[in-house]
Amino acid sequence: MEALKNIFDEKFVCELSSYIALYDRTFKQKQFNSKVLNTLEELELKQRMRLISSTIKDFSSLNYKELLEVLKKVKKHFSIEESMSLASMVLPDFVEVYGLNDFDNSIIALEYFTINSSSEFAIRDFIIKYEKETMEYMLLWAKSSNEHIRRLASEGSRPRLPWAKAISSFKKNPELILEILDILKNDKSLYVRRSVANNLNDISKDNPSVLINFVQKNINKNKNLTWLCKHASRTLLKKGNTEILELFSYRKIKDLSINNFELEQNVSIGEYLNFSFNLISSEVLTLIRLEYEIDFIMSNYKRSKKIFMISSSNVKSNNKQISKKHSFKKITTRKYYKGLHYITIIVNGEKIIQKSFNLV
Repeated sequence: MEALKNIFDEKFVCELSSYIALYDRTFKQKQFNSKVLNTLEELELKQRMRLISSTIKDFSSLNYKELLEVLKKVKKHFSIEESMSLASMVLPDFVEVYGLNDFDNSIIALEYFTINSSSEFAIRDFIIKYEKETMEYMLLWAKSSNEHIRRLASEGSRPRLPWAKAISSFKKNPELILEILDILKNDKSLYVRRSVANNLNDISKDNPSVLINFVQKNINKNKNLTWLCKHASRTLLKKGNTEILELFSYRKIKDLSINNFELEQNVSIGEYLNFSFNLISSEVLTLIRLEYEIDFIMSNYKRSKKIFMISSSNVKSNNKQISKKHSFKKITTRKYYKGLHYITIIVNGEKIIQKSFNLV
């Protein structure tokens, strides 16, 4: 699979500069290409985007407002396929770099650039600098007829948006976000509802009671809202929060035990850990949330725990056999280290049994 950073490659840079030159006769296309391509290869995704967006103005005689109008015309040359939607995020990034001192023109540009793309990263500096004014716009965006603009109201206001700076004021007090999320929670677009759930999940990491209160008010009102509540609760569910577990009917099971817990003692990096067990209770098992936690050894002998889902289902039996495998194939988001690891089986938020194995 090709690296995501290659969205911003030589072909993209040359095409973008040719589009800008179509609408800006002062733009020095060759010099722009030369400067960007000289260092592009050594950079990662967001660094490449920032290099491109921050270099445009260096080779144009137009002012910021005039360049915005040029870039609005340039956007029409981007297709709506996924890779080009990501690539067009270079346009709101230009606004983030140069537009913080021009709120009125910048906020309108971000609304325009988010369509079939996203201004979710660029909007955050405007929230931080102009919180009241920006959130007033986002309330209007939450009622837009365009799903991309509605999603920006939710996604851009997430307190802990991945790959973006956190909004510390919303981590302390998410009240301003909740008004937006209340408008969008029943949105007809899954794209928007998923963003609402992700925003609520962010909120739960700093203000769990806010998420619990939202779930209490909205669970079981309709199918879409129940799904949204559960997706929003994934962090608290993994943490075994008893209030949220009970809201989803995951209750402590009487006389629960795990028998015949078997796993390989030695697993090679690049292979799978196979494990199996029997889940047994004196009562008929009903709604079961079954997870496992792996306690990884890290560099310098530090440790890191991560929880993985096995299943969530109605069992209707007092004896259930489980077989599962966990991949230790190399991935970019985690580095594996040889040594002693632990696996723990979790049932409805309760840690039941733990065993060790060696990664070799």
